[in-house]
Amino acid sequence: LVLESTPFYAESGGQVGDTGTIHTGTYTMQVIDTKKENDLIIHVTEELAPDLDTQVQASIDRSARRKTQRHHTATHMLQAALQQVLGKHIAQKGSLNNADYLRFDFSHFAKVSDEELMEVEKIVNRKIRQNIPVVVKILPKEEALQLGAMALFGEKYGDLVRVVIIDPAYSIELCGGTHVANTGELGLFKIISESAIAAGVRRVEALAGCRAEAYIREQLQQWQDIRHLLKNPKDVYKSVQSLQEEKASLQKQLEKMEAKELQTMSREILQQQEPTGAIRFIGSNVEVSQGEALRKMAFEMKNHLQPPFVICLTADIQGK
Repeated sequence: LVLESTPFYAESGGQVGDTGTIHTGTYTMQVIDTKKENDLIIHVTEELAPDLDTQVQASIDRSARRKTQRHHTATHMLQAALQQVLGKHIAQKGSLNNADYLRFDFSHFAKVSDEELMEVEKIVNRKIRQNIPVVVKILPKEEALQLGAMALFGEKYGDLVRVVIIDPAYSIELCGGTHVANTGELGLFKIISESAIAAGVRRVEALAGCRAEAYIREQLQQWQDIRHLLKNPKDVYKSVQSLQEEKASLQKQLEKMEAKELQTMSREILQQQEPTGAIRFIGSNVEVSQGEALRKMAFEMKNHLQPPFVICLTADIQGK
């Protein structure tokens, strides 16, 4: 559907399109996505009302919009913090902002260390606590660029551009997306992952607001569950380290015992088999815990046989 005017934001600049409803008075259509085509804002609905020649009430999903706005503003703040910590060579290579999380791709030549990510987080959260107004201006492109506004390489801009300013000394970007009124609305910022997606391109995924709170609650709950499993030790790290060392020691002992058992099983199978002609055939279904054991048994048998022979070993391991 295309409306004469609309409050819906169409997918653009990494921000997803709005969802919500279009109400005709007698019929409500669920808007599942909003896109832009040839300067038209297109509302994608699950189905169409019988009568479309009428006035409508268009309502966005306000909760989803607020969460998306937080993540979009957080993306601007993240890029500025990455430039402070890693250097001015940081440039956006792609982004995604929706109600659930933000994803930011940027140019960088190496993995971002845990210490650097912590510093980026600290800078963004400090700016959040400062409750900085997010100022949006429409300016001539040249004036905006003189202010130091960051523009996306390859993106086409008109003579007038929309500029989003989060402290002129911190973040100035050309952007057509929706944002919060001040940084305090983000509440909290948390990076959840950093990875490589191409040569010289890194990706950071992060959360803001209630999504960041929920993530931290989940992580703390997991931590508490681990403590309970370990009988609430004073030093959880040392307890886990001790368990790993104990497991490695037991694994070595088990491997030695299994090796002896495989040798015994191999000899027993050889003793039980009878020659069946010119070529000796040894076939058996054995009880072992992993497929690798079959190979080890076969090689053990080979050492005690003279060719020609055929060895065929099978096992039922976890239903396979």
